Amino acid sequence: MTTASLAGLLEEAFEVRQANFSKEIEFVYPQNTLPLRSTGENCLLNCSHCGGHYLKGMKPLEEAWQKEGEGKKSFLLSGSCDKEGQVPHLKRWEEIKLLSSRGSLNFHSGLVGEKEAEKIGSLASVVSFDFIVDQETIDNVYGLGVSPQRYISSYRYLKKYVKVVPHLCIGLNKGEIKGEYKALETLKEEGAEALSFIVFRPTKNTDFAKFPPPPLEEVAKLIAKARTMFPTSPIYLGCMRPGGRYRGELDTLALRAGVNKIVHPSPPARKMAEELGLVVRRGEECCSL
Repeated sequence: MTTASLAGLLEEAFEVRQANFSKEIEFVYPQNTLPLRSTGENCLLNCSHCGGHYLKGMKPLEEAWQKEGEGKKSFLLSGSCDKEGQVPHLKRWEEIKLLSSRGSLNFHSGLVGEKEAEKIGSLASVVSFDFIVDQETIDNVYGLGVSPQRYISSYRYLKKYVKVVPHLCIGLNKGEIKGEYKALETLKEEGAEALSFIVFRPTKNTDFAKFPPPPLEEVAKLIAKARTMFPTSPIYLGCMRPGGRYRGELDTLALRAGVNKIVHPSPPARKMAEELGLVVRRGEECCSL
């Protein structure tokens, strides 16, 4: 059930979508994108929400030339961060240059300076950039001794050389909504070609394992707000989000809030798309591409 106030926000957001986009909704099953890491599995940051867990699901870079990489159209290039919050892709740049001839590249860059941004921009089709402007979240999650301005400057450097899709993790700080609205306001000032939302999910053996995901109504309000703030920018609901009943309810709310893509949609999402009169198109690469 949705409250009257949320229902009003969702209705307004969906009207904005209808005014600026076709009836098409893309349901993404990214089987043609291979997630790779240019580093080992151990991450020096050991972030509170991840603890290196998700790196283990990515293939080492060299496996792109083996059976795992056969037939892939694109590659998601990630890796562990150093103590400065950077993913040291440049250490394997010659291999990455070879990889770029085999398909599109979506980089997880971490924080960058202009030199790194220019280099990444020379090969990347897109950069997926975690955009955070809340100091408490930076401190609690990453333990980095940097300010929000470091994230903003990295975003600016990257935008100068390549398409960037900022990723906002809703509830990243212990499942609570902290700086997400401020992030939207900052992106409104900076500009965003597209936005991707992911949602905090408690992960075993991490510092944040005991914290619940953010309340569904608050997540839906944030996505609806983004739709009205960015009326012509595509908005995606990415792969990282809780499962089960939460996922089903989230997906239907996101559709009503006017998103343009959902990765691995739940069965309730497929039903809701039909009810909303949306025409489903299947995507088979990373949603940012």
